[in-house]
Amino acid sequence: MTFISASTARPVQAVLFDVFGTVVDWRTGVAAAVRRFAGEHGLELDAGAFADAWRSRYVPAMRRVSTGERPFAPLDVLHRENLDGVLADLGLGPGDFGPAALDDLNRAWHFLPPWPDSAAGITALKRNYIVGPLSNGNTSLLLDMAKAGGLPWDVILGSDVSMAYKPAMEAYLRPAAMLGLEPGEIMLAAAHEADLAAAREAGLAAAFISRPLERGPGIPGAGVATGSWDLSVSSITELADLM
Repeated sequence: MTFISASTARPVQAVLFDVFGTVVDWRTGVAAAVRRFAGEHGLELDAGAFADAWRSRYVPAMRRVSTGERPFAPLDVLHRENLDGVLADLGLGPGDFGPAALDDLNRAWHFLPPWPDSAAGITALKRNYIVGPLSNGNTSLLLDMAKAGGLPWDVILGSDVSMAYKPAMEAYLRPAAMLGLEPGEIMLAAAHEADLAAAREAGLAAAFISRPLERGPGIPGAGVATGSWDLSVSSITELADLM
């Protein structure tokens, strides 16, 4: 069975995934690591708010790379710098902790828990399609995450391979070229419509996966698609069923 994309009029050969928020629950995973860190160091922290503050620095840090303000740096490096910034906002400094403790906390992004449907859905898609991440994560991060979470990728091409961060066109086009595919033969599956819009501009097919709890409960409008995509589903297993 081959799914033909209405938007590209091409048969899909590969389904590549946004990862943070789409495949894994970054907020729950990071908050759990922050909670452990706080307990080990006698700190009173709102772990969820800390995770949100850390994540809020994600796009601005990557934008400085994409605009040429700074050379390319792997996401691990950006996350570590952003961690220092969050601590500084709380009146804490890197010198208040051993470097190893902060490096260990930073590695929380390597071991985020998959959503309950992720592994099963990717496994089902893998029967007929190439599956892999199309993520801003670096390769070692994505590899650790896959091993820990049982994500059965066929291929892992991190942003340190494409040397580009989404939504730059190169972030979508270089993985396609590395797989020997035309952009229209790749579908991006993501929970973020801005990501899907950039992928569509690059010529990819696009599937929206609803993740209403990505940023925690009670967020108005979370998980609701406003655009028209090739497919719009509530889980990766539903995506596999439709393809």
